[in-house]
Amino acid sequence: MKEPIYRRAVLSDIPQLCALGLASYGQFKQTLGEEWKKMEAGIGNSQTYTKLLEVGVGFVCEQNDKLLGMAFLVPRNNPVGFFEAGWSYIRLVGVLPEHGGQGIGKELTKLCIKQAKESGEEIIALHTSEFQNAARHIYETIGFTKLKEIDKLFNKRYWIYTLNLKA
Repeated sequence: MKEPIYRRAVLSDIPQLCALGLASYGQFKQTLGEEWKKMEAGIGNSQTYTKLLEVGVGFVCEQNDKLLGMAFLVPRNNPVGFFEAGWSYIRLVGVLPEHGGQGIGKELTKLCIKQAKESGEEIIALHTSEFQNAARHIYETIGFTKLKEIDKLFNKRYWIYTLNLKA
């Protein structure tokens, strides 16, 4: 078995990105109940990944031609919802459940931070929820701080976290 590699995502990855999104976020299906259908509609949609790759950069962890994890960095001046225009932000960090706890999510998040720094970003943001304990732990360990709670998504509590890249 080959060692996992980290690389930039490309458009030809989209079918695997959809499957990875459904598998990685699918572990929360029971927690979300009926709300899962709303999340599933976004993360299982190829347009979600096409748009992320058009405006930003994606990183994947791959082993034996299979994607194990993903994360996307959207540069500043792409405000959406609760992300301000002056912020870059990370979206859809996901790891196949059977590969959780191996540091893949942390490494992908660090690649997004490295890219943001190289691009001259000052603030990088992300949002995470009350049911994503492993993700919150990773973000807090890396240095992200909780900025504020936002309106509930999928009937769950969510927070915006930021990291000052100029500090």
